[in-house]
Amino acid sequence: MKRRTAREKAVQCLFQIDMADVSMEAALELVMEDSEEDASYLHFLVKGVLDRLQEIDAEIQKYLRGWRLERIANVDRAILRLAFFEIMFEEDIPDKVALNEAIEIAKLFSDEQSYRYINGVLSSYLKARQTANA
Repeated sequence: MKRRTAREKAVQCLFQIDMADVSMEAALELVMEDSEEDASYLHFLVKGVLDRLQEIDAEIQKYLRGWRLERIANVDRAILRLAFFEIMFEEDIPDKVALNEAIEIAKLFSDEQSYRYINGVLSSYLKARQTANA
């Protein structure tokens, strides 16, 4: 499975887990639909986000500009969680790749306002991180 596909399916899994309170295994099974593709990267992404969910959510909340994480659309929350996981914990994924992937997935699953909002949140985070590391 390509990484883009794994990311798209990871967003779908995270959305289901968030909305329907299904287990990670059930969500993975639903999005794979009896596919024979290698889902190891998908599993890695979903498990990684869920294992670090509190830390990821706390970091996202800092950049929501007057919004609460619970108040943004569920799909946008899933996209942000995945992007923050990759940026915060995946050293082999360039930040710009994680940002661009999140924007493209938002265009696929959300509306124009959402992808712009996601871009703004992620860009603010990356800028703050760059400033802190300078």
